[in-house]
Parts: sequence; C-alpha cells; structure tokens
Amino acid sequence: MAKDTKTNAMRKLDSMKIDYKEHYYTDSGAVAGVDTAIALGEDPARVFKTLVTIGKSGAHYVFMVPVAQELDLKKAAAAVGEKSVSMIKSKELLPLTGYIHGGCSPVGMKKFFRTFIHKTAEDAETIYFSGGKIGFQVEMPLESLRRVIKVESADICTVREEI
Repeated sequence: MAKDTKTNAMRKLDSMKIDYKEHYYTDSGAVAGVDTAIALGEDPARVFKTLVTIGKSGAHYVFMVPVAQELDLKKAAAAVGEKSVSMIKSKELLPLTGYIHGGCSPVGMKKFFRTFIHKTAEDAETIYFSGGKIGFQVEMPLESLRRVIKVESADICTVREEI
C-alpha cells in the first residue's frame, strides 16, 4: 500500500483545508487498537477507535473511545438520550458508513451520524483516529476534528482497573 494513497477521510480533510498528520503502520501486523498505538509509538489514551451503534429508536450513533477502553453502552445510551444502544453487526458497517471493521473513520462516512468522543480527548494536544483504511491513522487536535464534524464530549467508557 503506497503512502501517497488518500482515503475518503483524508480527501475530506484536504477539501476543507484541515491540517492533519498521516501515520501508517501497514507493516507492523497491528490489528487491535492497542497494537495500533504501539505500532505508532503512542500512548493508547490518545489513540481512538470508532464504534458505530444503533439506538432503541433505530437511530445510529458514532462513539470514539481510547483503544484500551471499552464503550459503556449504558453511558452511551444516556449520552444520546436513548433507552439503550447496541453495537451494529459487522456486516452492516460497510453499507451504512462506507468503511470496513478496523478501518472505520468518523470523517467521510456516507452520511453524518451524531458523534461522541470520550471526555479524555479534551486533555490531549492531538488525538489519533482511523484514516479510513486499516493501517492508516490521522492525527490532529480535537478542535480541528470539530471543524469537520460535530463531535460532542461525554463520559462513555467503562471504568477499568489499571493493568
């Protein structure tokens, strides 16, 4: 995979003249989120995975959580004002968003869904998230991401004990 390949997410950022850094880890064998952070040499708290859910109402929501954390479905439902939310099935991801599992970016989806990021992103100078393909990451300040899509901060992660 050539480093000069642009994904839909990167083309969207370019078209809006948003500064970002591209990172590639295609040779590392990283698949899981924490492996991605390690391949990038970054703190897993700054690397976010993009999760797509469906609420009891049938509306879809996007949640961005640090790769070493888990989405708390009860907190997520409360954040969006739903009785409950659940993860969509992997086979539904591509037709709904245009992205595959492991390469889902909050930028450049087929349509915009209400999007939330875990509140810890507010404390980071920059955050990393999928560039729209496995092996592609984008780094930028949260405020830059907010110039592209509306992203709300919320406490949406399960409290986990430190390992």
